[in-house]
Amino acid sequence: MFCKLFFQVTFTMSSDEDFSLVPDSQSEDTLEGIKASIKNYKKKYDQLMEETKELTKTIQDRRDLKQQFKHRTDKLTQDLEADKRSYGDQLANEKSKLDLLKQEELKLVAEIKETNAAIKEEEANKKHLMQQADVFTSVPERDMVFKGATGNANNKQEFEMKPHIVYPMDGGTALITFEEEVVARKILELKKHQVDLGGECSITVEARPVHLMLPKLVEIDSEVSSQRILISNLPRMETETLVDKLEIHFSKTKNGGGEVADCEYLSDSETVVLTFAENIAKRVVQNEFHDLSVQKKKHTVRVTPFLNGKISNLKTKMTQCPRAVMLTGIPDIMERETLQDLLEIHFQKNTNGGGEIEAFLYNPLGEHTSAVFGGVTPDSEDEEQ
Repeated sequence: MFCKLFFQVTFTMSSDEDFSLVPDSQSEDTLEGIKASIKNYKKKYDQLMEETKELTKTIQDRRDLKQQFKHRTDKLTQDLEADKRSYGDQLANEKSKLDLLKQEELKLVAEIKETNAAIKEEEANKKHLMQQADVFTSVPERDMVFKGATGNANNKQEFEMKPHIVYPMDGGTALITFEEEVVARKILELKKHQVDLGGECSITVEARPVHLMLPKLVEIDSEVSSQRILISNLPRMETETLVDKLEIHFSKTKNGGGEVADCEYLSDSETVVLTFAENIAKRVVQNEFHDLSVQKKKHTVRVTPFLNGKISNLKTKMTQCPRAVMLTGIPDIMERETLQDLLEIHFQKNTNGGGEIEAFLYNPLGEHTSAVFGGVTPDSEDEEQ
């Protein structure tokens, strides 16, 4: 049985060759035509299978390439994440370093400010020291003579300060200074003392130690006065006349002076401290020597800066006077002089534990008296009056 086929087939090949198979209707009716068609279709099938294999291979290659790209993408992603973390850590480290550098910068700025402040302070100190040096190089001259005596350089004398302490006394008390410390200690050990006033009358007083607040360390800052000058090499004449001459001379503007507020003669150093009403001392001391007319003769005086002293550091300590004793509880029952004599006599007697008295001061009830504690020499003890 033969079938008649009428169709037109067009194939698009993946190769560069395109073709269309149009069977001849007349030839398909024969066996040879059918065989030819089958052969053509088989050839086409083989070509399609070949293309399918190529496509399959291409697809597999694409899948492999895709997998490779995926692996590469994953690896790149991991690398990117690692780089991101690394860069993040580096950024954090750099930020920490930056913060440290900023802190160090702030610290350095603070140190620079402190250094600048210290430099300014040192410059001020330098200026002050230069002023002091100018003063020390222009101190009043005094005649010196070497008498042949020598001493140990290690035994140099330090700054010496003599205390002058005013000690307010309570009413009904007395201060005694014994010549020997042992006597004062004995009186303090006995503490209670019964003093016979005569006529079967006596009083009981209590002996207490005397403590004074003394300076332990004194630091004094000095500066050149802007109003005062020190005048030395003075002529021999009456103090009042000398002071008047100096006031007149230094009040004149032609001598570099001005209005004089005060003029004080220092007898211990034989110098005069002259105080101006205005700050012109620096101008005056620029002319170191001034000529005065004294008894129709010319006398040259020397003008130098005057130093003002100010206590910058003071440390004190409580010290017990080794030879001083305070008597308390003294009633006001008789005349001051009489009672003081009786007390002094009592504490002079060895039988009462006393001894030789150097000073005695009694302050009756209701009165105000102050004892003055003065300085002592290295060979002596505390002194009271």
